[in-house]
Amino acid sequence: MHTSQNRTIRAIALLLLLACITQGVYTALHFARLEVPRPLLWGTEGLLFPLLAVLAGAAMVRAGRLTLPFAAIAFAAVLNLVQVGVGLTLFVPFALAARADPALAPLAGAVVAFAFVIYNAAKLLLGLAALLAGLSRMASAGRLLGGMTALAGGLAMLANGAAIAGGGEIFGTLPLAGGTGVLATALLAVCLWGAAKDD
Repeated sequence: MHTSQNRTIRAIALLLLLACITQGVYTALHFARLEVPRPLLWGTEGLLFPLLAVLAGAAMVRAGRLTLPFAAIAFAAVLNLVQVGVGLTLFVPFALAARADPALAPLAGAVVAFAFVIYNAAKLLLGLAALLAGLSRMASAGRLLGGMTALAGGLAMLANGAAIAGGGEIFGTLPLAGGTGVLATALLAVCLWGAAKDD
């Protein structure tokens, strides 16, 4: 693989890991019932995702056997940017409107539900990227890492696909869809870093 392509892939891996960290911090604070700095975390992701989209798009052109995984990463980044944008710009105004007029509560809930559909669709695509990258890794070098990445990717696809099909209610309050998506993304990042290092 060309040196510039390797650097691009490493940058993608780092951005994926940073996205996992921001989502992990958000989830930990939320479940600990602590104050969540949403503007800071989502604003950071709002910077990461456009960069991730353009880097994955560039890598896709010269990726060979990894063309489809990089396409999935690029489209997932675009979806994540839309989801973050909805959260940053619409959640607070609709929540305030719902407090002022309880009749607007269903509308505020619909905005949140819409954001989660986009979130789950992005996680489904990252699961696809992890599945394909893991299978490719198994065929070339690391069977253990590749197998774990492929398995996590498949689980993320199933969980997030089910969440979309079930309107976000198929798993109740269990954060299975998001959790498997973050795990698949983290393993995908490690897998891509290893692929760039080997080449």
